[in-house]
Amino acid sequence: MEIRELRAFVAVVEAGALSKAARQLHVSQPALSQTITALERRLGVPLLVRTNTGVEVTDAGTTLLGEARAVLARHDQAVAALARHTTTGVLRVGVPLELPPRLLPTALARLAEDFPDTRVQARHLSSVAQVAALRAGELDVGLVRERPPGPDLDAALVVAEEVGVLLAADLAEKLGSPVRLEDLAGLEWFAFPRAGSPAWYDELAATLRSHGLDIGPEVPEEQRLIVELKIPAVSAGGAYAFAPPEWPYPMPDTVRWRPLAGNPITRRTWAVWPATSHRRDLAKFVAALEGHRAD
Repeated sequence: MEIRELRAFVAVVEAGALSKAARQLHVSQPALSQTITALERRLGVPLLVRTNTGVEVTDAGTTLLGEARAVLARHDQAVAALARHTTTGVLRVGVPLELPPRLLPTALARLAEDFPDTRVQARHLSSVAQVAALRAGELDVGLVRERPPGPDLDAALVVAEEVGVLLAADLAEKLGSPVRLEDLAGLEWFAFPRAGSPAWYDELAATLRSHGLDIGPEVPEEQRLIVELKIPAVSAGGAYAFAPPEWPYPMPDTVRWRPLAGNPITRRTWAVWPATSHRRDLAKFVAALEGHRAD
């Protein structure tokens, strides 16, 4: 049995339904169902009974549940204990979309000066997925849009960006600069799925509503935000999208970036890592990120 299979099984039992567990684990429901089925096939016994309202645990499943929880707790304890002795090796970093272009290169360059043997592996993940990966021992540090609660993770604010708006060129000329949020009424917000960063989405949605804007229906969870689609979405003139001043993507003549009057939207990025970590290379990396903000 693999750790990921045991973690998936426990998640399904605790959630009471495959669909809910799949959302928590950030995998598709069919993929999660295949994992459970493969585990049952390997053990040779049914672990769950699928019903119209969710899942029920069999006697064999109840036995496995207790053992799986013990194994996962011991695994996480071992990972945390070993991390105390780790100073170099692989630093697994979670990365969101649209970081300032100089943030990571500067931090990585400073890390390489003191820890040349540390290799960095980056994964593009939503904030929620990064926090889950940190708690599962699959990431060493994440860059997230909202500070997670709880004492198990430490955090440091590394970026605070006054967000502006992307508009079709002719509309941008008509509205002038800076653009008032209320002047965007009647346009469609090119949004991101709330499930990826609920607190940041809710903060942004509340700001839009307070300026009389209709935020429209939520984007489906499975429809991931693709940054490059912002340009064609707004170029026709019927939509707007938010972007930081240093948006690191090519800007065609059909689209303009404009600041917002009063800077009503600030997007924050936090570095988050396990509170039990004693890695010196991780500390150097976080300090370099914080130094970029001070600069």
